Amino acid sequence: MPTIDIILDLTPAACLAHYEGRVGMVHTRSLDGRSVQFPAEALRRVVTRDGVHGVFRLYVSPDGRFEDILRLPDACDRH
Repeated sequence: MPTIDIILDLTPAACLAHYEGRVGMVHTRSLDGRSVQFPAEALRRVVTRDGVHGVFRLYVSPDGRFEDILRLPDACDRH
């Protein structure tokens, strides 16, 4: 399954806008500079009370549709 690594830095207020449906898609950039968008409802899998912060791996179908999201450990998480 193809993957795309992205960085997200969303405040709780931004996450709420996505959660309430006021924003339907998340727009960001991949680590290699590509423009990426995926359904905002995917954030429900990774949101915390502090928002969504960190590096994430998006799993996409062969035709480019969002399948899953997984938070990757930060470099400082490994110590």
